[in-house]
Amino acid sequence: MSSPQVCSGANLQCSFGAAPGVLNVLPTNRTLVGGVPAATIMDNIPIVNIAPFGPCQSLANPTVAAATAAAMGVLTPMPCVPVTAAPWIPGGAPTALIGSMPALDAQGTLMCTWGGVIKVMQPGQFTTLVP
Repeated sequence: MSSPQVCSGANLQCSFGAAPGVLNVLPTNRTLVGGVPAATIMDNIPIVNIAPFGPCQSLANPTVAAATAAAMGVLTPMPCVPVTAAPWIPGGAPTALIGSMPALDAQGTLMCTWGGVIKVMQPGQFTTLVP
């Protein structure tokens, strides 16, 4: 089953974030889709590729845990700083390559060290599918 190719400007959501984030893809692979850089599973670098998601609500995040402890156990969200150490997990068997890396389709997920699951909410374009 084909899924839309993700590109720069895609809308992302973290399960512990309060706001959507945006995927920024640098044009290093020189591959465009819909006129903007196409994403691969390696576009997972915090801040460079993965924008923050507003306040983080994960108690695994040390800043949230400290603020919650200071508030006598009342969950106190703190600013999100994504920590994504591994590549995106493809949504299907990746068959298309961009450079030497699998293309990122709209079914891909990315794990945050603080326990959040980052998903693609809108891939940035809908005309090109990853086979």
